[in-house]
Amino acid sequence: MKAGHPTTVWNRTASKAGQLVPEGARLAPTVGDALAAGPLTIICVTDYRAVYELLDASDAELDGRTPINLTSGDSAQAREAARWAEQRGARYLDGAVMAVPPAIGTAEAVILHSGPQTDFEAHRPTLEALGTVTHLGADHGLASLYGVADLAMMWSVLNAWLQGTALLRTAGVDAVTYAPFARQIAAGVAEWLPGYAQQIDNGSFPAEVSALETDVRAMEHLIEESEAVGVNPELPKLIEEFGRPGGD
Repeated sequence: MKAGHPTTVWNRTASKAGQLVPEGARLAPTVGDALAAGPLTIICVTDYRAVYELLDASDAELDGRTPINLTSGDSAQAREAARWAEQRGARYLDGAVMAVPPAIGTAEAVILHSGPQTDFEAHRPTLEALGTVTHLGADHGLASLYGVADLAMMWSVLNAWLQGTALLRTAGVDAVTYAPFARQIAAGVAEWLPGYAQQIDNGSFPAEVSALETDVRAMEHLIEESEAVGVNPELPKLIEEFGRPGGD
């Protein structure tokens, strides 16, 4: 709405959608009315089951319309939803929101899309009002795969930081003091990624910096330190297991 796009809204909790009416939104009384309001519909609900329940119960035609589903799920669900929608004549795009709600409408909101590029490009000017949009490819499952991969990255980094924070707290060092050091380490590790990506794609893993055996021993020190000061050692134990023969 702030970008000047006529906007129709609907929510299962009507009061939530109603809050936008004074700002210029049109409130649709039903899902069918919301879908019929224009060629583009953005869907973001609890899960894919809710998507089917809502669209199956609606009286709107999907034929010729473009639903963009930003509901969280996995890649198999995204591909199945694409088949379901396309059987009903829809030009379906799937997506993933890599942002917290307050970031929506700013460049900080990264929103991923997958599906036919022509359909994405047709609506790019509208979608760019929501954030920084990227088209990943024709495979409808790509956005979900990128989304869960990013979750793995985000929560691994955060939990590693919490492990370090817990260790340092046993010596009276607070999290605020440690955060700048941790941020520097995280930024340094990020610089390794392009080089390691080439190794993965080439299937060649030269021990340019240290041998895997050396890394396993370093993790053993982390496990010992964690156990000695009473910090849960399960995370470093998992990483150590990866580095041993037969580990993933």
